[in-house]
Amino acid sequence: MPVLPFLVQWMTLTIPYDSMTTILTVRREGKVAIGGDGQVTLGCSVMKADANKIRKLLDGKVITGFAGSTADAFALLERFELKLKDHPSNLLRAATELAKEWRTDRILRRLEAMMIVVAESSTLLLSGTGDVIAPSDGILAIGSGGDYAMSAAKALVAHSNLSATEIVKEALKIAAEIDIYTNDNAVIEEL
Repeated sequence: MPVLPFLVQWMTLTIPYDSMTTILTVRREGKVAIGGDGQVTLGCSVMKADANKIRKLLDGKVITGFAGSTADAFALLERFELKLKDHPSNLLRAATELAKEWRTDRILRRLEAMMIVVAESSTLLLSGTGDVIAPSDGILAIGSGGDYAMSAAKALVAHSNLSATEIVKEALKIAAEIDIYTNDNAVIEEL
């Protein structure tokens, strides 16, 4: 087998789909901003550069960002929206109910996606392993560029007077310069 097709096949099989994006949220001075890049990849190819991975729910009171297989992320988003309708005033309860369902349902367990969910006073990470995590400093990121974006955001929070939205914008830009699965076509929302 020629080397190039083998390499492409190996990379396609070994790069997890849930990590090919960057979603970042920052909470600062009473505001919370969440943003995501616009790149959609399939294996080693860029399929779309202007996707919107940030969604407003519950009449704009909750905003979510997702990373992972697109179909899986939309399936989780729909289920999370149903949980929010059941528990509109309790984001943590809605997230916990989704996480329980995600862990125990045979079909949901196979979904390859993660979500960050923000509301006026809460920031949560939801994962397929049943995790519901609230960061202590209000900064949270997922995806292949998540570590880069989170590091940049932490530095900007500590050493600048930028707003939450400006920090998300700059940190996503830095992640796009480093991570090949992240582009600089960001969508950012603020509460």
